[in-house]
Amino acid sequence: MLRLDADRAAEFCDGLRRRDFLHAGSLSFLGLGLTQMFGLKALGAVDNRKKDINCIFLMLVGGPSQLDTWDMKPDAPVEIRGPYRPIKTNVPGIEVSENFPRMAKNADKFALVRSVYHTAAAVHDTGHQMMQTGRLFQGGVEHPHIGCVLGKLKGPNGGVPAHVLLPGSIGSTGGNMPHGQNAGYLGKTYDPFVLNADPSDPNFRVPDTLPPEYLAALRVDRRRNWRELVDRTVSKFETSQDGRLSDASFHQAYTLMSSAKAREAFELHREPEAVRQKYGMNRFGQSCLLARRMIEAGVRFVTVNMFETVFDEITWDIHGSKPFSPISCYSDLVGPMFDNAYSSLLEDLHERGLLETTMVVATGEFGRTPKVNPAGGRDHWPQCWTMLLGGGGIKGGQVIGSSDEIGALPKDRPTSPAEIAATIYYGLGIDLELELPGAQGRPLPLVDRGVQPVRELFS
Repeated sequence: MLRLDADRAAEFCDGLRRRDFLHAGSLSFLGLGLTQMFGLKALGAVDNRKKDINCIFLMLVGGPSQLDTWDMKPDAPVEIRGPYRPIKTNVPGIEVSENFPRMAKNADKFALVRSVYHTAAAVHDTGHQMMQTGRLFQGGVEHPHIGCVLGKLKGPNGGVPAHVLLPGSIGSTGGNMPHGQNAGYLGKTYDPFVLNADPSDPNFRVPDTLPPEYLAALRVDRRRNWRELVDRTVSKFETSQDGRLSDASFHQAYTLMSSAKAREAFELHREPEAVRQKYGMNRFGQSCLLARRMIEAGVRFVTVNMFETVFDEITWDIHGSKPFSPISCYSDLVGPMFDNAYSSLLEDLHERGLLETTMVVATGEFGRTPKVNPAGGRDHWPQCWTMLLGGGGIKGGQVIGSSDEIGALPKDRPTSPAEIAATIYYGLGIDLELELPGAQGRPLPLVDRGVQPVRELFS
């Protein structure tokens, strides 16, 4: 047992262990929950010699219709093809919907996978789980988001969080199940930093990046004084290997808490007004711009939720009647919103030399029914849809897989959420044979045995 009010630490018969140190709950405010992650780096368990690949993951909440976006069937009957027409892109042979004219000029920067599918229930929550973790949650086990796994394995890069979620977590989408946006069984230490603010708000600020204004420098210094007290009372511990690792961990955690770099990354007013307008002065557009700033500041993984819910809000969820969205929103709101933000993000990353080291993934949780329903919309359809991947070593200007003549089922190269997760891990340079510490310490494989990445995506 460790006591801060004693001259020396109490010791059990088996000696002081690292877990005893961490059981001292009063130390949590010092940031020592980061010990394991930084300790792994110090022990060489994480290889940092290779060039880091980062990721921006755009979760297109609601589920875009493959037939009205990026896998159009112009020769199909009208009840299948829908109201929109395809346009050519800057890559011969690749077409997208007329609702994405800027994307059409950037098709050389991304690849399309037109044969994504899953076999779970056709509800939003399960799709969110599978596309962000690679697995369906069963037996009470919540699997970690890909960005949380990356954060555990590589840790923060300087004074910014490893994984940031913008602008907020997914809310209710009807299933009352987890959405796969936290660290799951890895523990809350590896949860993402969640913004919980609208970056398009004129009064936007981030209250939790640094200690609040009323927390004077004296109180921050007091935390270091507490550390000095801990140093005096755990001298034996700090002569051990775990103790030496903890010391480095504390300083990195303190840096994360007090980093001016982190504060500046969130200051969107530093961007020229023309740049902000190019992304779109809406929540998603400004979140994508903020994602670019996060990557520039050293954040390893940024998740952007395009929408918070599918109820009473115009989204990709085009059932055709309230409280959902009409198919017309793809041309007058949702389509232009995505086209501007996504295209600007790719262009900016490319112009700044960051696209080579930043994977940009955009996907919904499922597709939509091939046949237009009586309300003039399309319903949930996990049997086949299209997603976008670019940057980070992915070869743009290509199409992987295809769907049948009505966009109902994969025609070739069917690709599961598990394979997409493996692809992202592969692109991030993470060994697919790795095991993670699961519940009760039972090791769980990073991806299920036999699951392979879509290697043809990479250059």
